[in-house]
Amino acid sequence: MEGRRPKRLEQIGLQAVQSFSWTLDEQMPRDSSRPCSTAMGISELQLDRKSKSSDGDFEKKARAAFLFDLDGTLVDSVYQHVLAWREALEHLGIDLSVWRIHRRIGMSGGLLVNGLLREIGRSLTKAEATRLGKLHEEAYQRFAGKVRPLPGASELLAYLSHANVPWAIATSGRRASACLMLELLQLAPGALVVTRDEVQHAKPDPDLFLTAAHGLGISIHDSVVVGDSIWDLLAARRARALGVGLLSGGYGQDELERAGAYRVYQDPSDLLRHLDEVGCRTIE
Repeated sequence: MEGRRPKRLEQIGLQAVQSFSWTLDEQMPRDSSRPCSTAMGISELQLDRKSKSSDGDFEKKARAAFLFDLDGTLVDSVYQHVLAWREALEHLGIDLSVWRIHRRIGMSGGLLVNGLLREIGRSLTKAEATRLGKLHEEAYQRFAGKVRPLPGASELLAYLSHANVPWAIATSGRRASACLMLELLQLAPGALVVTRDEVQHAKPDPDLFLTAAHGLGISIHDSVVVGDSIWDLLAARRARALGVGLLSGGYGQDELERAGAYRVYQDPSDLLRHLDEVGCRTIE
C-alpha cells in the first residue's frame, strides 16, 4: 500500500462507519438523556453484540482490532488540556510551566496531578484535589472550541469500518469531555468508546484498552493500540498489545519507540497510508 492512498475515501464517510457500528437503535428507543449520543458504552455494546452475533462467527472473521486513544491521537486537543490544567492549578496558587504539564498529558488526571505536585514538593487535600478536577473541566470547556480533528482521523476510522476491521476508542478523559471530541469526528451512533468513567484505573494502567478489546470481542493480543503519548504505549505493553505511536501529541519518535512503539507515524493520515505495515490488509 506504500505511496498509494485508498480510493474514494471521501465517499466512504459516515456510511462506512454506519455499516460497521453495532447499535441498539433497532431494539430499543434512543435514550435522549444519554450524555453522548454518538458513542456506546461497554455494557451497551456487549448487549448489542449478543443480539446480533448469534451465529458465533464474529470472532472467527475478525483479523485484528485497532484501539485508539482520543486526545492527541484522533483530535488535536493536547495543548488545550495543558492550558486548562495550568489555569486550574493557578487557581490553587500553583504556578507551573506548560512543558511540565505536557509531559504528563495522557495519564489519568489523578496521576497527572500527583506527579506534578511531587516535583514541586506540594500536596493537596482531598477537597482541593476534587476542586482542581472541576476547575480543569470548566477551563477545558472554554478551550474546546479551538479543538479540531487531526488530519485523516475521520477517514482512517471510515476506512477501517469499510474494510470490516473492528476499532474502538479508549480515553483517559471523562465521558463529558470526550463527547465534545467525538462529535468532531462525526462518529455514527454505536461506535464503542471507553472512558475513564468505566474503568477502575486509567492509563498507564491497561484497563481502558483491555475493556475496549473485550467489548469488541477481540483478544487484546490481536489488537493494535494507537496512541500519541508514552503513557498510551506503556498501557499497551502492560496489556501485551502491539503499540503504534503518533507524533501528533508532541512526544518525539525516540520517546515513543523507547516506550514500546512498533512503528511511529506523524498523524492519522500518515498511519492510513501505511496500514499494511501494522498488519491491516487493504480492501480488495
